[in-house]
Amino acid sequence: MGSRGLRALLLAAMTLALSGACGEPGRPAPRDEASLAPYVATPEMIVEEMLRLAKVGKDDTVYDLGSGDGRIVIMAASLYGARGVGFELDGELVRQSTENARRAGVGNLVEFRQQDVLTVDLSPATVVTIYLGRDANLKLRPAIRSQLRPGARVVSHDFDMGDWRPEVVRQRLDESGMVRTVYLWRIARDGVRP
Repeated sequence: MGSRGLRALLLAAMTLALSGACGEPGRPAPRDEASLAPYVATPEMIVEEMLRLAKVGKDDTVYDLGSGDGRIVIMAASLYGARGVGFELDGELVRQSTENARRAGVGNLVEFRQQDVLTVDLSPATVVTIYLGRDANLKLRPAIRSQLRPGARVVSHDFDMGDWRPEVVRQRLDESGMVRTVYLWRIARDGVRP
């Protein structure tokens, strides 16, 4: 089987694994009062774009802050062999994510933790993915600046980091015709360059 066929097979397996998860792309699920943002699933084509933009590979450790149904770290593991950890406040979504990873065959590469993303130690991550909101992104900036090592990448779906100038900004139309924006920052030796 060629790489295109393998990729199609992996995406089909992931779609099947995630089909039981709550929340549809673009539709918010109920919000926990302590959460930084409502759960809205990132469309799979945007997840692929985020991972491609960050140049995720088998040597990466992807941390997804506000991981929802787990699709970002599951796709990173399925497509690239990367390790991943999803952090999610909602215990039911953590349970679903763990089951989704098992069904996708990547339970050995990923894990999910019920944890407030503002308390996560980011230092093991080489890639951090975020789809929270601008206010949440701004709250995460101190940890990103102080904990991530040079060369680490931060990718955000739809929301910027205030006055931090991204290395790349990409816009794509999703399946529904909605414009989605993906931002990439790379940690430099002197921290993120604003």
